[in-house]
Amino acid sequence: MNALEAEGLHTFYGKSHILHGVGLTVGEGEIVTLLGRNGAGKTTTLRSLMGLTHATEGTVRIFGATTTDWPPYRIAALGVGYVPEGRRIFANLTVDENLKVPLERPGPWTMQRIYELFPRLAMRKANKGRQLSGGEQEMLSIGRALLLNPKLLLLDEPSQGLAPLIVQNVFDVIVAMRKEGMSVLLVEQNVRAAVEIADRAYVLDDGRVVYEGLAAEFAKDEERVRALAGASAEKWEAVE
Repeated sequence: MNALEAEGLHTFYGKSHILHGVGLTVGEGEIVTLLGRNGAGKTTTLRSLMGLTHATEGTVRIFGATTTDWPPYRIAALGVGYVPEGRRIFANLTVDENLKVPLERPGPWTMQRIYELFPRLAMRKANKGRQLSGGEQEMLSIGRALLLNPKLLLLDEPSQGLAPLIVQNVFDVIVAMRKEGMSVLLVEQNVRAAVEIADRAYVLDDGRVVYEGLAAEFAKDEERVRALAGASAEKWEAVE
């Protein structure tokens, strides 16, 4: 069974037609990356899958349940974690308090394990969210989602604005999630980083899927990668 299936999604913001029949799947224990230029509809796709922005047409199924018209809290209760673009942590709460916000679900991810995974957070557990660097805020946002012990994790631009060493750390964590059987849908501007760790890739252009296939095959198409990568066209060191 697939962790996620979406078919024919059409989503509007007011009168603006953003998604035009978007469809994708994420298998259990698979990393799938959703690529595309700014404004292509990537974030809207994630929001439609999470029930945050209603799709006017199409179907979403998560772990076999049809969730198209469900509110976000019901979707999350299925075991779906969401790390939005911009981190969205609580600026006036400490790291420790931020991590206590989600209701912990049974599973391998605990606060202790989050601190072991991100030692920088352990060092700054008494600091408020606004005092953290961008990289530390991203770690906190991911850690908070992991405490739900999700079976499916949606990540929106986790490397945005981060130093290369922190980006490597974040992507190592994503690979570790797959090893534990978690399914991941990764929206990412850093094309080279994403295709190094993903099993499959989709490319959106103007709200339509224009490519679907193995990430390794997409990575071989240097012209297409460069066209998408833009400023992120530097060589990415392979993630071990």
